[in-house]
Amino acid sequence: MAKEKKLVQAITSMDEDFAQWYTDVVKKAELCGYTSVKGCMAIKPAGYAIWENIQHELDRRFKETGVENVYMPIFIPESLLDKEKDHVEGFAPEVAWVTHGGLDPLQERLCVRPTSETLFCDFYQKEIQSHRDLPKVYNQWCSVVRWEKTTRPFLRSREFLWQEGHTAHATAEEAEQRTIQMLNIYADFCEEVLAIPVIKGQKTDKEKFAGAEATYTIESLMHDGKALQSGTSHNFGDGFAKAFGIQYTDKDNTLKYVHQTSWGMTTRMIGAIIMVHGDNSGLVLPPRIAPVQTVIIPIQQCKEGVMEKADELLAALKAAGIRAKVDATDKSPGFKFAEQEMRGIPLRVECGPKDIENGQAVLCRRDTREKYTVSFEELADKVKELLDTIQHDMLERARAHRETHTYVAKNYEEFGEIINSKPGFIKAMWCGDRACEDKIKEDFQATSRCMPFEQEQLSDVCVCCGKPAKKMVYWGRAY
Repeated sequence: MAKEKKLVQAITSMDEDFAQWYTDVVKKAELCGYTSVKGCMAIKPAGYAIWENIQHELDRRFKETGVENVYMPIFIPESLLDKEKDHVEGFAPEVAWVTHGGLDPLQERLCVRPTSETLFCDFYQKEIQSHRDLPKVYNQWCSVVRWEKTTRPFLRSREFLWQEGHTAHATAEEAEQRTIQMLNIYADFCEEVLAIPVIKGQKTDKEKFAGAEATYTIESLMHDGKALQSGTSHNFGDGFAKAFGIQYTDKDNTLKYVHQTSWGMTTRMIGAIIMVHGDNSGLVLPPRIAPVQTVIIPIQQCKEGVMEKADELLAALKAAGIRAKVDATDKSPGFKFAEQEMRGIPLRVECGPKDIENGQAVLCRRDTREKYTVSFEELADKVKELLDTIQHDMLERARAHRETHTYVAKNYEEFGEIINSKPGFIKAMWCGDRACEDKIKEDFQATSRCMPFEQEQLSDVCVCCGKPAKKMVYWGRAY
């Protein structure tokens, strides 16, 4: 029991210090570790297994829409990066540079990719000649480097893993359609697999991606009321194409510039899972993303027949398509329960000599800790049913949390009172003027999260300046 208490007490209460709670969960659930490279993390098996599931599910969804995977170099020549002025200015503060090859200085500095637009543009300029070469719908899984000043595991690190899609199209309409299509894939993935509800919308010009005509985003709300940008999709129009000379001969034999898009999702989503679903006992994983969905914990495993029955149940669960394992370590059952909770495994199966005698096992949900007694014959079916129920309930709880932490402000005083006392999203009208957006950020450290596709007319005037309003905006403090 002492070990069990020690394991749980190692987590700071989220109400006491949310940032420390988050760090404790990351460390105790063994998702990642710190390295000798400041701001970079070593993703451990438990964390990487979640990323593998994210990769698998996203990759499947991408390919269903015709996406093909490729890989581009990690290095970008400075002259290539400089070709698109707005783009390079947007990333300049975060770029890491290679200046030497071995002992010799390079004739031209190489940027360690912060993103790969310029590489794909250089590639497309050589690959695309005719309308028959279009569209190009490519994606790559890789790491990128951004020299962040303040870092936090998964949420913001100097090197992180992601996927970045880069497409080229014949028309502006096709590019816009692909941009929205990919945003919808991200939104569906977050809600259906991660059990994280999102707000879909467009970024303001101030917040859009450097070099993009339009940036679309999905925004989610963490347990502490802060927003997290969870996936973005950018329409580049033909700006990059003109900078890089990406042209094709159309059916009418005229030269035209392609229209491009880019879209990405990162390991930051592991942080989102922690902060949306976790509790004071640790991680809580939605079943569809959990590497282990069910753990079987044998009680009094030294007794005859207990381990044999555990292995038998394991085989039955695996045969039903459930990701399961047996905890056969020599730790006490109490410690195993606490560890299973810390690691966020959605469901546990308890089975000991008395259970075997009665032909049944006990199931316990990680999210609610509700227990159920089930016969061995019905076990696999009941586990599948409960996993579906847990997945559904986790999404609904997260949605309810977001709704109860979304507020409306109709004037500046109201906005200030809410942002300083009620963490969450604020819906408020905006005139479209950058000065008002800047003032809100300066006064309240809040940013525009998105102009949602589903607009509401909350009032006729801007929450900041009182001039006629153009858009309803979600505002919030963010990670």
